[in-house]
Amino acid sequence: MPPLRDAGADREAEGPEYAGAYRLQARLGAGGMGVVHLATSPSGLRLAVKVVHGQYAEDPEFRARFRQEVAAARRVSGAFTAPVVDADPDAVRPWMATLYVPGPTLADQVKRNGPLSPAGLRRLTAGLAEALRDIHRAGVVHRDLKPSNVLLTDTGPKVIDFGISRPVDSDLHTETGKLIGSPPFMAPEQFQRPREVGPAADVFALGSVLVHAATGHGPFDSDSPYIVAYQVVHDEPDLTGVPDDLAPLVARCLAKEPAERPSPAEIMAALLPPSYEATAFVPSQRRAPSAPAPEPRPPASWEADTPVRMTTNRPRRRWPPHRAVTAAALLVLAGGAVFAAVPSGGGDPAPEPRRTGAAGAFAGWQTPLQQDGDPAAPACAYVGDALFCSGRGIGVARLDPATGRTLWSRPAPPGEKHSAPVPLSGGLLGVVSDDDRLRAYGTDGAPRWDTGASGRHGGVRGAGDTVLTGGSGTVRAVDGATGELLWDHALRGHSAPRLGQYAPETGLLPVFENSAGGTHTLVSALRPRSGGIAWQERLDGDLVPVGTGADGVLFLRSVNLDSRTDAVVVHDPASGSTRRVPLPSLLDEPRFAVRGTTVYLLTPTGRLTALDTAAPGGRVRWELETAAGTVSVPVTGPGDRLYFSASDGRLLAVDTARGALLGQTRPRLRDGRLGYATTVPAPVVAGDRVFGTAPDGSVFAVDAGDPGAW
Repeated sequence: MPPLRDAGADREAEGPEYAGAYRLQARLGAGGMGVVHLATSPSGLRLAVKVVHGQYAEDPEFRARFRQEVAAARRVSGAFTAPVVDADPDAVRPWMATLYVPGPTLADQVKRNGPLSPAGLRRLTAGLAEALRDIHRAGVVHRDLKPSNVLLTDTGPKVIDFGISRPVDSDLHTETGKLIGSPPFMAPEQFQRPREVGPAADVFALGSVLVHAATGHGPFDSDSPYIVAYQVVHDEPDLTGVPDDLAPLVARCLAKEPAERPSPAEIMAALLPPSYEATAFVPSQRRAPSAPAPEPRPPASWEADTPVRMTTNRPRRRWPPHRAVTAAALLVLAGGAVFAAVPSGGGDPAPEPRRTGAAGAFAGWQTPLQQDGDPAAPACAYVGDALFCSGRGIGVARLDPATGRTLWSRPAPPGEKHSAPVPLSGGLLGVVSDDDRLRAYGTDGAPRWDTGASGRHGGVRGAGDTVLTGGSGTVRAVDGATGELLWDHALRGHSAPRLGQYAPETGLLPVFENSAGGTHTLVSALRPRSGGIAWQERLDGDLVPVGTGADGVLFLRSVNLDSRTDAVVVHDPASGSTRRVPLPSLLDEPRFAVRGTTVYLLTPTGRLTALDTAAPGGRVRWELETAAGTVSVPVTGPGDRLYFSASDGRLLAVDTARGALLGQTRPRLRDGRLGYATTVPAPVVAGDRVFGTAPDGSVFAVDAGDPGAW
């Protein structure tokens, strides 16, 4: 196949023939970062293929941003977006293919036909609110919602272009000194506090989009992006021309403070009943499969009531995509410069009723553990026959595993972290505080001991009857039952040791340290009680231990220079052999579980891969798309079962023998929000039940034997 090529120096002259296996047939449009082409898949699907401009292909920062765009678009593919079909962020010219969505953008519709009719405007409001709810549920903040990123179709609006969105687990930061976005549709916090940009910024953008759809101009208007930025932060929006029945809702969306804006779920509820006239639901007539497919007009409900009518004489503006506003020009706005997304979600589900199971079956339960403050999922651990959980404002709570009844709950001391309980000896539980102290609690909730771990950022690990903390050049061990110091010393060859996960099968805990250039990793197998080293190896590559097999074989993930996982490394300390099992494709920050010789890799976008490391060169047994966004570490259970949690509170079960999804619980959110947690706690498997936690602050239990009934 011919390679992608440039037809000239000017980016508008670029004429690639192929993107991957897709022949590009016609140009649909262009933006600041790339050109969108029409293509057809081998099965006949019409695709929109975005190909990056040549001058950006060599920019590592842009490639990282484009990779994030692909991940975000995959994460939110659904009824209100264009689903991703294929992509290659690592191609000579990075590209992404989505289903082609026929229909004009909202910007083109308003430009050609004037403001939308009242029915069309209500339909747009409801559709975009539902789209944002689903986008936020997937753990993504769009950050660039504007009329040119909204397609009008027979089935409702579609949101496109996730070029500057951020998944919750992203660590990609925008270049210091620049604010990326489209000023007329940016929220005040995007100028003032970019590190705090969250789902509410998309709601502000929705308000601006609705004003544009209703009037032909935005709520803040000027030829200068700097003046617009000042207006967004300091001035009241101009809602002249917005229908009276929608103006109060739009005004709430445009509140200066994020906390004062409604959630997408609240917007949807405010439009009921009905959300819009019944005629707005009537789609255009379907065409015969053999008929030509010209660009269709949107249904009549999108059209203006009268010929083009503008309600203002203000000059029209066209902002280039992803226009950068330098922070130096916005001194009056006290601008930060780095964007950071937060987890987000939608919906306000009712409390789960207690389910009555079959005779002898576990019925399940749900207990609200944390109700005040920002919503967050608690973290739990099962010790003996007791279930312990911690959450924001809760040091430790003990729940009855059979009924979910809270046996006791001890408030957290000031400054205590929302961290997972650390199982200690004798049924004790530990919680790490913000001042890096490990506090131990008894089965009755009474504090037993605490120990300092200041400056020890290499991790805290329970290892049988011992607790280890790493960092500051040494590893420290204390008795799990008494807190008594056992030893504290440096490990041979290590200057900044990091702790892996304790392996009960071998009684050893891996300690590792990566070289500065990522060329090799020093791995030591530590005897927790004595501090002795059972074995030590210097392995090639930038590696992180992810699990230990029953025979003592250590599995490590290999990370390339772009911080992407490219292989699984298998080290057998008995024979001293090391094998590298390459992955069929690069993965972004997968979570791992190990069973036997099979490694399960779960990406943040919900793709689960079973890799047989014993097969020559490695073999992918199966792959499964679970459609879960922002996920926990997967946990294996009895039989061929694997469980993990999603950011919207769902618990999912997978049959690892067949690679099939067995069942999942419903989402459990509070006020349509996921809070500010950056990780999703893993579920806990104990006997015939699985315990999950959710962003609404609840802990719940389900029957492990019947995932289909969850």
